[in-house]
Amino acid sequence: MRLKLFAIAAAALSLTAFSATAQEAEGQYSADLQRMITETASGTCPNDIMAEQLLTACQQQIAQMSAGLASLGAIQSVTFTKAEDTPAGRVETYAVVFANGTTLNWGIGHKKDGKYNAAYATS
Repeated sequence: MRLKLFAIAAAALSLTAFSATAQEAEGQYSADLQRMITETASGTCPNDIMAEQLLTACQQQIAQMSAGLASLGAIQSVTFTKAEDTPAGRVETYAVVFANGTTLNWGIGHKKDGKYNAAYATS
């Protein structure tokens, strides 16, 4: 009986580990990142998912960011590349392909109380 319970518990732990690994491989923030990019390109900083400092930085730079992002065209794909746990929280990186063929690597994370403290692009 004990051996059977141990086997069931081990199987449950394996499924839990698999679920966490699958979620890690997919990323958790892609929809919010896509929304941030799309809304910023149209001239709006999404204040319901941006923490205060990120929102302030977005608002201060919205004219330049909006023009730059709009010039890239619509988002064609968002592909999760990695996740990193930092002292300030998880940061996920995505390869974002735009209609004009440009691919930018975007980081998003440091989420607290449903809002992100970090979002940035690198070439």
